[in-house]
Amino acid sequence: MTKQTILIADDEPLARQRLRRLTESLPDYQVCGEAADGNATLTQTADLQPDILLLDIRMPGVDGMEAAARLSQLSNPPAIIFCTAYDHYAIQAFDVQAVAYLLKPVRKEALAEALARAGRVNRVQLQALTKSSQQNAPENEQLAVRTHRGTELIDIAGIRYCQADQKYVTIHHSRGETVSDYTLKELENTYPHQLLRIHRNTLVGVRFIQALKRTPDNSNLVLLKDNLGELQVSRRHASNVRQWLHGQQPS
Repeated sequence: MTKQTILIADDEPLARQRLRRLTESLPDYQVCGEAADGNATLTQTADLQPDILLLDIRMPGVDGMEAAARLSQLSNPPAIIFCTAYDHYAIQAFDVQAVAYLLKPVRKEALAEALARAGRVNRVQLQALTKSSQQNAPENEQLAVRTHRGTELIDIAGIRYCQADQKYVTIHHSRGETVSDYTLKELENTYPHQLLRIHRNTLVGVRFIQALKRTPDNSNLVLLKDNLGELQVSRRHASNVRQWLHGQQPS
C-alpha cells in the first residue's frame, strides 16, 4: 500500500519535530517536507503535492488560515488538518474545508484519527476526479507565483494564456490575472503539454483552444473556448496550432 505523504507547516522547529515524530510512528504515512511560514507552505505544496497538510495557524507572513483559504480554491488541494494552540479558529477552519482541528500538544491518538479521516477524504476526491475525467488523467499541478500579496498558487489546468510585457509575464487564469517574474521560456519548458507557444510573447493553455481563424489580411488568430476572446498567432507559430488541432481530431 502506498503511504500518504504529509507536509508539516509550523513556524516552531520543536513543534515540527514533534509532529514529524508522531507521524513517522504511524505505519501508513510519510513526511515529504516541512515549511516554517505561509509562503513556504504554498510553495512546498506546489512542489511536493502532499496528500495531507498539517498546518499551524499563527505563522509569519501569510498565516495558516489564509494559506488554507488559497489552497481550498485549487482543483485538487491537500486534505488540511490544523494543529494549533488556539481554539477560537475552529469555526473558520470549517470555512476553508479543513478535515480536522487539533489543539497542541497534539496527541498521537487524535492525530491518527484525523489522518485516517483525511485519507478517506482524499479517496473520495480521487474517485470524483476519476469520474470527471473523460479522456486524460486530470492535471493537478500548481504553479507557485510570488506576488506583492505573498505566494499565490495557480492551477496549471486553469491557465488560459500567458503574455510577456517587458520583463514580466501576466498569467491569465480561471481566477483572474497574476503578474509573475517567470519567463515564457521557463513556463513553456516546464509545462510543454499544457502550454503552447503561439507568438514570441504568448503561450496559450491548450485546454482553451477552440479553433485557428484566418483573417482577411491573412494573419491568424486563436479562438478561445467559452467566448474568452482571440489571440494573435505569429506566422512562425501557426503550424504549432494546426498540428495541435490536428492531433485532437479523431483518427
